Amino acid sequence: MKLEGRVALITGSGRNIGRATALKFAFEGAHVIVNVRSNEAEANAVADEVRALGVRALVALADVADRPQAQAMVQAGLAEFGRIDILVNNAAIRPAKPFVDLTQADWESVRGVVLDGAFYCTHAVVPSMIEHGFGRIVFMTGGGAYAGVPIRAHVSAAKMGLVGLARGLATELGPFGIRVNIVSPGIIDTTRADGTIVPGIGEMSRNPLGRRGTPEEIADTCLYLVSEDSSYMTGQTLHVNGGGSYF
Repeated sequence: MKLEGRVALITGSGRNIGRATALKFAFEGAHVIVNVRSNEAEANAVADEVRALGVRALVALADVADRPQAQAMVQAGLAEFGRIDILVNNAAIRPAKPFVDLTQADWESVRGVVLDGAFYCTHAVVPSMIEHGFGRIVFMTGGGAYAGVPIRAHVSAAKMGLVGLARGLATELGPFGIRVNIVSPGIIDTTRADGTIVPGIGEMSRNPLGRRGTPEEIADTCLYLVSEDSSYMTGQTLHVNGGGSYF
């Protein structure tokens, strides 16, 4: 029960890494705010799984790219639980498109969910964390932000923006008892909303472990970063990628 009594908000937690993280945190005693953009049935299913583990759950439908919706979600969580101790900025989109064909709308759509959404959610929860003298924030990036991926330059740019945000916040918020870290997953065994498996890009190339990671393995890493097991760690990036270059 490493998180007993804590309250965690996990964006994009209807499936895949977000769902696995919600269940991992609940298993360790945290109450969970389950966020999805629009699939209420999916969110309710995860919330039921969370409650089955003996903790409370709140379903929050919100598009994190919309600042009023992100703020309303955080306020609903604070009204329900009185505090939010943990934020995992997991919501993301990863559309593929050649750079020369990108429109301003394409750029702003990715930036809106990945970078702006993380900013909106973080900006909304930090005052409560400062008030309580405790906070744990995790940003999700990915190998493409570091290695570069063809036809996803806009995604890589938004993800790398999270690194700068996390490092800046780690130095600014550390004195208030708030730690901020980054998880960079490799190729993970996830599915799209329609149930199809997300394809890898040269996924087994130079990967010493020779397989995809699982959502649960990323959830374990998130648990490490928000628990006292990592009490002297902030502003850091953990690459959970099977040990190799996968692009």
